[in-house]
Amino acid sequence: MLDLVKVAAQMGTVGQLIRQGAIANQQKQTRALAVLTAMAENLEHYRQALQEWGESFPFNAAEPLESLTVKHTVPPAPRAHTIFATDGSQIAPSHHEIAYCYLINVGRVAIAYGQSQRPHLDSVPQLVYDPDELERSRGWGLTIEDWLRYRRTQAEMLALVELLHTQHAKAPSLALVDGSLIFWAWESLPSMVREELLRPILAAWDQLRAKRVPLVGYVSASRSHETVNFLRLGVCPYPEPNCALHCGQGSSTVLEVTRDRPPCHVFDALRDVLLWQAHLAPQQHSSLWRSRSRILEHYGAHHIYVAYLHGGSEVVRLEVPQWVAQDADLWQRAVSLTAAQIQKGRGYPVALAEAHNLAVVRGSDRQRFFALLERELIKAGHWHVAPSPKEQRKRQSIV
Repeated sequence: MLDLVKVAAQMGTVGQLIRQGAIANQQKQTRALAVLTAMAENLEHYRQALQEWGESFPFNAAEPLESLTVKHTVPPAPRAHTIFATDGSQIAPSHHEIAYCYLINVGRVAIAYGQSQRPHLDSVPQLVYDPDELERSRGWGLTIEDWLRYRRTQAEMLALVELLHTQHAKAPSLALVDGSLIFWAWESLPSMVREELLRPILAAWDQLRAKRVPLVGYVSASRSHETVNFLRLGVCPYPEPNCALHCGQGSSTVLEVTRDRPPCHVFDALRDVLLWQAHLAPQQHSSLWRSRSRILEHYGAHHIYVAYLHGGSEVVRLEVPQWVAQDADLWQRAVSLTAAQIQKGRGYPVALAEAHNLAVVRGSDRQRFFALLERELIKAGHWHVAPSPKEQRKRQSIV
């Protein structure tokens, strides 16, 4: 049981630290806006520097495709349109339960606006009992939790495309998923594992491209620094921004100029959303930026581009494949329909909220799931079916 009285005694320190951090971020935000404006006057120079020296950077910086200071007004959404969305959750395997299996549950939503159709709302559960698969994941150096999360991401993407095939939308459509389309953690996976996860997803995206349905990864409360990191070039004092040479370990110049910290670290901890929150007004979005994450080398024609949209209650990160970013009609549709979803949901897309509600596995669902599994095991002849003594005891209390 949590003792809130003891917790409350520690809250004062936390509040002070948060306030100090907010003041520091505001100062960095002001500095970043000034650098953004200055760099816009010589943008091509900085883009060339990024392309030439980016491999030496110890950070990931995105590449802008337009003027840094441009602000686009969100176009109005067509009256008739269709939104497809998926989200997922899971029950992780546990050695303390009656069977070592896992469940992935994907919520699917299709909402047709202005077409006199009822919304499609359902969930697709996938029960997996495959000891060999779980053993393989351990052999690859992955935890069961990581492997399950990666498989859930894959299931969400495949369920989205399957939903499009069954609904046959006639009006302009948008495919929406919660979270990033850049699978950052997959970069360090063994190549065979990465291909097993990524290949079906890219094939599904090929189908979206053929149907001309734009795909958007909606990232709320993004912690990305990709666009802010590009501004580091604007404060670098060296004629060539070679981080490995000037600011790497053992460099003699780093101590003289920065007193143990590289000059570009003035933007440390400043997230992209804070920069664009200060630059954009509600119902405006930034220019598109090309992400330079290394995992995208494996995406082929689906390289990911990003932009920031001020939806009113927050600035959100939108991620789209290259074929959406390079098609003006698809990109404008993606922005307008996403913004319309934010307005309809009073701050968060309706379709994503509904997909989440359909996917989430609550405590009562978990109990019924294992009760159903226990019944089936007994029917199959397993008479000694019960959780471990530890798990049984944890479910009881003397309080």
